[in-house]
Amino acid sequence: MTNDSDGRAVWTREAAGRIERTDDTVAPVIYPPETDRFDGFHVWDTWPLRNRDGSLAEIGGYRVVCALTTTDDLLPGKRHDVASIHYFTSPDGESWSHGGPLFSGDALGSRQWAGSTMVDDGDVYAFYTAAGERGEDDLAYTQRIAGATGGRVHVDDDGLRIDGEWDHEVLLEPDGDLYEREAQSRGMTYTFRDPWFFEDPGSGETYLLFEANTPVPEGADPCDGDPEAAEFNGSIGIARSPTGDPIEWELEPPLLDAVCVNQELERPHLVVRDGTYYLFVSSHQHTFAPGIVGYDALYGFVADDLRGEYHPLNGHGMVASNPANAPFQSYSWTAYDHGGEVLVVSFFNYYEYVGESLDGIAELPESEQRRRFGGTLAPTLRLGLDGDRTELLGTLRHGSLPLPSEELSPVDRGGRPRGTDRDDGSYRS
Repeated sequence: MTNDSDGRAVWTREAAGRIERTDDTVAPVIYPPETDRFDGFHVWDTWPLRNRDGSLAEIGGYRVVCALTTTDDLLPGKRHDVASIHYFTSPDGESWSHGGPLFSGDALGSRQWAGSTMVDDGDVYAFYTAAGERGEDDLAYTQRIAGATGGRVHVDDDGLRIDGEWDHEVLLEPDGDLYEREAQSRGMTYTFRDPWFFEDPGSGETYLLFEANTPVPEGADPCDGDPEAAEFNGSIGIARSPTGDPIEWELEPPLLDAVCVNQELERPHLVVRDGTYYLFVSSHQHTFAPGIVGYDALYGFVADDLRGEYHPLNGHGMVASNPANAPFQSYSWTAYDHGGEVLVVSFFNYYEYVGESLDGIAELPESEQRRRFGGTLAPTLRLGLDGDRTELLGTLRHGSLPLPSEELSPVDRGGRPRGTDRDDGSYRS
């Protein structure tokens, strides 16, 4: 892995071509929880409320997760078309209660996609993807990075709530030079989304990471004569706040480039341990360029500083993959430091389904589409880090979000509840 002339790291085809499932990288098969704390909702892309320094927030004994949410009477495949951000609270990181929509009033866009949320002295800052335009007649996929201020956290005898008069504004849009505009896109799904707030402990400076695409002009040949591979041009974008103000940003060159390798480097975020920077993204098997075999999985890279030369973890980049017999069981992983380990939260996606892609879900009867969608939090993964190597150590229960000060309560590696006894993901009759 190398850095190009403007400082961005490059995920090479050579490294990505070494991706393989191993015992250290394959997550156990997931089964539905015995009790779904998110019953009544489709809950997917999730993220915890964090303090400004990146640590998990605990306020009045409560911790919070935000998630893209709809009611579960909607067909799961339509959920992104109407998504909004809701928040859920827990006094123990295990049991969760619905707090309601994060925003009072209208947010930007016709719907909201993933981002991050930070609390600073009781003030809540929300960063999200504004998708489409409010009031549009036809669903559009324009994406801007938006921010909202004015929220406050309150705790009383009834629990924790977030309210206030929110003020929304567009924080970042692609410039067409460092980051591709929608009109420049000539490949797969266009991306400019998933903002993630980060204060660099090394420099003290304030950043937003986000998912984007690198412009590849017509006639350019970045993939050694393979024009189809050049349509796969994902990148991890970054913006810096010159003053530390969480709503004032300036675009900088991408942190990592995946031109000729992958189209979508989703939900980028960092874990910093002992001065080492671990950069994580989620990606799909279908967003890898021709000639590269990847999976729906968490991928990661490691460097000595924020702008360092990132190397793919495990020699290829894959950290935690869904198993071959449950290839779409979870997605949208978020890692955070838990002292001796890193914990990884995600959502429970489609189960009891093995197909070449998720396109096959739409061919099932609607009742089966609903039944096979988890729509809740997945079991939390336990991840060991050792330099540039990782190892999956097991799982915690569905939706576990322990603080670093709390001991872990692992389940067995398979995570099997009562009534199941098979490793292939099927149920006992």
